[in-house]
Amino acid sequence: MSEKLKIKLSIANRVYPLTITPSQEEGLRKAAKNIEAMIKQFEQSYSVQDKQDVLAMCALQFASQVEQKSLDKDYANETVELKLDALNDLLDSHLNS
Repeated sequence: MSEKLKIKLSIANRVYPLTITPSQEEGLRKAAKNIEAMIKQFEQSYSVQDKQDVLAMCALQFASQVEQKSLDKDYANETVELKLDALNDLLDSHLNS
């Protein structure tokens, strides 16, 4: 059985106790740090005081980044597939000549 680790993360002036596997710690701490930095950026840029609004804006920002990466990956996969098909057709034409 994997050993569990108890940590506390602070996000938007609230502490969240978590029980995680040691391999998750670095990613969670980096994520919390990124959220805190984004909160500070939104509060400074838009003079937003309500933490709920700031957290909603952070969630939207992170979710849009994930979706954009997915769209970019789909486009890249489609491009690679088209190039492989073209290469395959070229090889077939040379082998069958």
